[in-house]
Order: sequence, then structure tokens, then C-alpha cells
Amino acid sequence: MPNPEEELISELRRGGVDLVCTLPCDRVKRLISILSYPKKSSTFRGPRQTDISQLLHIPLTREEEGVGICAGAALAGKRTAIVLQNSGIGNMINALLSLTYFYRLPLALFISHRGIYKEKIAAQIPMGKKLPGILKGAGISYSLIESRADLKNIGKKLTSVYRKNSIHAFLLSPAVWEDSTCSVKPSMVSSPPAFCSDRPAKAGHKEVRKLKPVLTRYEMLEIIAPYLDDAVVVSNLGVPSKELFHIKHRPSNFYMLGSMGMATPIGLGIALSSDKKIIVIDGDGSLLMNPGSLATAAYCSPENLTILAIDNGAYGSTGNQPTLTGKCVDLELVARGFGMQNTCKVAGKRELSSIMKKKDIGPRFIHCIALPGNRDVPNIPLSRLEIKRQVQGFLTIR
Repeated sequence: MPNPEEELISELRRGGVDLVCTLPCDRVKRLISILSYPKKSSTFRGPRQTDISQLLHIPLTREEEGVGICAGAALAGKRTAIVLQNSGIGNMINALLSLTYFYRLPLALFISHRGIYKEKIAAQIPMGKKLPGILKGAGISYSLIESRADLKNIGKKLTSVYRKNSIHAFLLSPAVWEDSTCSVKPSMVSSPPAFCSDRPAKAGHKEVRKLKPVLTRYEMLEIIAPYLDDAVVVSNLGVPSKELFHIKHRPSNFYMLGSMGMATPIGLGIALSSDKKIIVIDGDGSLLMNPGSLATAAYCSPENLTILAIDNGAYGSTGNQPTLTGKCVDLELVARGFGMQNTCKVAGKRELSSIMKKKDIGPRFIHCIALPGNRDVPNIPLSRLEIKRQVQGFLTIR
């Protein structure tokens, strides 16, 4: 008789799930270990497709970025799920509503429901008790998986979730795993990482340059526009998306209308689900809000992903309040520290054009130093569903 972990994975496969993002919880540690079990060598770098599940597994740094990755993958036609602890719901409600729900993208949440059944950690109890009410208030439907017998209902429900483009949460009681005899050992770190603060730069890394901005974001978008024709472009929310639409609209442009901090995760999700070139136009405020997405991008290492970080030292869409990149943060160094191998810093027209012409293997991180300020352009005259349909149409073209 299969273990409950294997039963759940069988239900995921029956529901057609392609990609699973996870964050740790003690109660589902064996499930996550099965999902992350390498198909090939244990030294394989990047997301793993497992022998048992045949699911692409992506470990996350934060729940919210999983929403973005799954949204991008869903745009490319993949069926996605996130495994998390209920404490993480608070980290993702805005993204769930302003991205997944807003664009009508399907997503299954498998929530380790702590704080209810034989809970020994008092801090887990408040969220555990309030979780059903929080989901109901957010308009997210849910199913209680209170015993192993309830697992058999998941696959059928998943089929409905993906057909209706809805969000559904499965609340997994710890009781589900009580009789498991799963022999897969939880993944554990056997030794600390061999890093030190004074280690030399990797081969090929140049010393970080300090550049003076000479172009506004709008002027930079004008320069890069001719190089975007064959790419899916994920544009940061607010003024950057309006400026890009005004310069040159393409059906392959995914204009973000909300969900700050999700541009890079969305682009990563599409890149892992499509062979097309993916370019993310992100910003300093957005990246500072969700910097761990750079670590996940470095880990996954999709060769078709380029991140353009247009850094004007300001929250441009909310009144040009200063960000910390104008004081103490160098985003290129941040990207390197998170493991991005191919990085550079540009400011002028010639070097920006030159870097866009290159056919480098990604993931690439291009730190674009810009002047603050916005161009006065009209709103985008497309609905959120028109934006989604156009991008999905482009992604289906062979």
C-alpha cells in the first residue's frame, strides 16, 4: 500500500500538475523530499524533475514569489501548485488576489494546516484557527483534507480548478501523515556552505563600476524596444508598463497592473515553461521588495531569461519617493551575491544597445542606471484578460 505522500503525488499527476513550488514545513518534509529527489545526479543544478512524481520542483525563498512563478507558468499553459505552511498565507494574499485571481489564472495551494491537530507550537495556533476565515474572506475556496481517505478526492478537484481558472486551497491536516512509513529521508544540509566574505570574484566577473545616470527609464525603453520583437516581455507595474505600451505595444508584452515585486518571478515561471526568449523589465523598488526571487532565478538557471533592472533610485509610480539603491544598495552586487553569474551595469545609449544585441546565455542580469522621472503617458487601453489572452496566444506560436 502506498504511503500518503505517494498517494498525494499520484493525485497531483491525475490532476495533470506540471510544476510544484515548495516551502518547508516539518509535517510535509517527506513529501518535499520526494518532490526534490533528483532524477539524475545529486550535483544537478537547477529545478529537478523527480523519478517518482515526474513533476518539476522549485524550492522557494518566500511564498509570494511562488505565486509569481506559478502565474508565469500558467500563462505558458502549465498546471501549477504550491506546497506551504499555513503561516505563509499572510505572505501571499495580495499576490494571490492582484495577480492570480485578477488575471484569472489557475493555482492549487496545498497548505500544511498547523495549529489545529496535536499542535505543540503555540505560535502556530492563531493562524491555524483563522485560516478558513481568511480564505473565505479572500474569496478562495478550500477543501479540508483531514485524513488519508480524503486524499482520493484531490485529483478530481484539481481538474476542475484548472478548467475553471480558479484558486483552490487544500488544507492538509497533520493527521494525514501519521501512519506513513515513507522511507525517503528528509533532505538535510550536511555541512555549511563554503563561502567567506573576502572570497575573490568568479572568473569573468569585472569589478563593479559606479556609473552616472544619463537616461530616464522612458529613454531606456525607447532604446531597448527594437530588441523585443521576438521575446515575451514582463513589464513592471504602473508607469513602466504604461511607458512601454506607449513606445510600442506587442501582443507578447505582459503588462503588470498590480502585484509589486512579482515581475521577475512571473518572468522566471514563463522561462521555465517556454523555449521563447523572456525579458523582464523590473525596477529597483520592486526588486528590493522581493530580492529572494533572484536567488531562485539563479538556482533554476533558465538560459532564455534576461532581467533588466532599471534602477532610478525611486518609487516612480507612487510619487518618486527614494529607494535604498540611491543610498547603500548596489543591485548588481545583490544579484551576484544571490548567484547570478552573468551580470553587468550600463547607463548610456551605446552600452545599453550593445548589451541588448548580445546573444549571451542566461540568466542575465542587466543593471540599468537611470535618472528618476516619469513620462506623462495615458493608461493602457487593454483589459487584464485581453493582456493575458494576447500573451498566451504568442506563447502558443511555434
